[in-house]
Amino acid sequence: MGRLVEVYLDLLSQPCRAVHILLTCTKIPHRVRTVALRKGCVMCCSDAILKYLTTKYDVPEHWYPRQPERRARVDEYTAWHHTNTRPCALCLRPPQVLLPAQSGSPVDEARLNRALSDLDDTLDKLESMFLRRQPFLCGDDITVADLLAACELMQPLGGGRDVLKERPQLQQWSTRVQSAVGEAFDEAHSVLYALRDRRRARL
Repeated sequence: MGRLVEVYLDLLSQPCRAVHILLTCTKIPHRVRTVALRKGCVMCCSDAILKYLTTKYDVPEHWYPRQPERRARVDEYTAWHHTNTRPCALCLRPPQVLLPAQSGSPVDEARLNRALSDLDDTLDKLESMFLRRQPFLCGDDITVADLLAACELMQPLGGGRDVLKERPQLQQWSTRVQSAVGEAFDEAHSVLYALRDRRRARL
């Protein structure tokens, strides 16, 4: 067994969950830490971490293909992710959860509707630009791109909103992602599920 990879994760963080799922389902030896960085290769961007792990360790090639055209498809999505999927999913949290919880004020419906509209445009593009008629975002096999997107789109569940509810194509894709990674998916999302359940119990 090789040296353990030490990772510092907060499972409320979407990108951290993607890293956790990859480590778990590829069986890369690892130890989860929550404090104090150690010596060695230190990275804080999940995109870079996912690509580093798939390049350094002997994991199935489909995660981050070596063939240039297939790898470029993954790189295309991961670059797009940080200015589209990620900010649009994140924008739901302040008007829906944070501001009402901190100030006791009602949900800012206008701000929430703008955020939902932006997210809807992004989901349209995910379907038309990336999924098209293929099972995963970048082709026939799951990649790190699917992990980043799936974890991001799960985040609104913490506020009680399933953003894929009216999206059968994306629901089917999400089901394929979850099936491909098995129990690692629910394990990585256990903190988020608990947050959702606490919120439901208060309603």
